[in-house]
Amino acid sequence: MDEAIAKGVDLDGSKIPAEKLELYKEIMALEADRQRSGVSNSMRSRIVRIGAKHLSHADLDVKLVAADFKPLTEREVIYYYTSLGK
Repeated sequence: MDEAIAKGVDLDGSKIPAEKLELYKEIMALEADRQRSGVSNSMRSRIVRIGAKHLSHADLDVKLVAADFKPLTEREVIYYYTSLGK
């Protein structure tokens, strides 16, 4: 994905519009400048954001705890697993 974005070409070979690339670069620059709370916290955030798409709340909670991360917060459960967050 990153290589395709850097080349400005979608996975199907079509060009990515300049407006989309500029917005992506702008947002990624903002993210790069953001103060981090630590690698472990960033890892957990990614695990939760992506894991919620693939695992049930209970399964993700078990895996988080087994890996010595804190379980899902009530706010995360609402956001990722209820219609209120979608």
